[in-house]
Amino acid sequence: MLGLALKMLFGDRAKVLGLVFGVAFATLLVTQQGAMFVGLMTRSQNIIADAQDVDIWVMDPSVEHPDLVRPMRDGELFKVRGVPGVAWATPFFKGGAPVKTQEGRTKGAVILGVDDATLVGVTQRFVIGSPTDLQRPDAIAIDRVGFMQLWPGEPLSVGKVLELNERRAVVTAITDAAPAFSAQVIIHARYSQASSYLPTGRNRLSFILARAMQGAEPSTVARDITERTGLKAHSSEEFSRQTVRYYLRNTGIPISFGTTIVLGIVVGAAIVGLTFSMFVSENIAQYAMLKVIGVTNIRLVGLVLFQACVVGVIGYAIGTGLAAAFFAFACTPTSALRGFVLPWWIATAVAGTILVLILLSSLASLRRVLVVEPAVVFSG
Repeated sequence: MLGLALKMLFGDRAKVLGLVFGVAFATLLVTQQGAMFVGLMTRSQNIIADAQDVDIWVMDPSVEHPDLVRPMRDGELFKVRGVPGVAWATPFFKGGAPVKTQEGRTKGAVILGVDDATLVGVTQRFVIGSPTDLQRPDAIAIDRVGFMQLWPGEPLSVGKVLELNERRAVVTAITDAAPAFSAQVIIHARYSQASSYLPTGRNRLSFILARAMQGAEPSTVARDITERTGLKAHSSEEFSRQTVRYYLRNTGIPISFGTTIVLGIVVGAAIVGLTFSMFVSENIAQYAMLKVIGVTNIRLVGLVLFQACVVGVIGYAIGTGLAAAFFAFACTPTSALRGFVLPWWIATAVAGTILVLILLSSLASLRRVLVVEPAVVFSG
């Protein structure tokens, strides 16, 4: 019976191609857009994740995410250090500014300043050099993708000179820092140097990075910091979640991606539903013949669903393969789309969505199969 179902299905190649195209289109669009959305939300918290030795972030009470900075007084650092349960606390500077090469090429950059003495908060992924290279005069570390955008076609190397607000900066190290949400170039420098690149006024402390004492829960210590200092403090995990929630609630990103995903599902369902309905209509005599020879309605339903599932599996495999190929070739570690990947759970969720799409698209066709009279096979 299954062999007969496959012969009926692949007997009309045009209809089969239409069905497979509909499923593949929906799969590709939903998978690619879903993974891009997840990657974008991950980017929004990359600065937090890159500070690997830190488990508490302290900030002004009005700050809701890392890209919104309201500088604090330097004296707040000593208040945080005096809170019980805090092992250590260091200053952290974050700002944005255009950077210019000696050749005249300009890009937007995010400037991250870490503690001069300990360098706490700097990324640990270095391609050339090490964190200690930031101790040199006018030293900065630049991410490798930023280097490639500022000096396209040139091999990665140190010693390059940049201009930051008419101040000299020398590239002494190249990092593999996680991509930022809103900047093309990521620069790490010492706190004193990074804050001197930008006009900050009296207050220049963007965040305070802290670590809880051994055995203390970071979220509990963060609450104590909030109560004792009046500042806002979160564990790294809490701050990451808050950042994602902010972008979900206050930007058009979820609506934009959600609309595209819904349209992909609707268009795919329409193509599959109409094409499968035409397929069943043109093969209604064959289904009637099966009834004549004694095939029950339950077995007919199974036959139609089997045909639909075969189409779904082929279309899903093609769509997922194309989406995976996109991320493999377009989102390389050296591209502007680095960090975007296809999570396994996105592919699994899309598989469930496609299964529902196939079942819903088959409902109308199933009804026609169930009500067909065996006498149809003898008509005209």
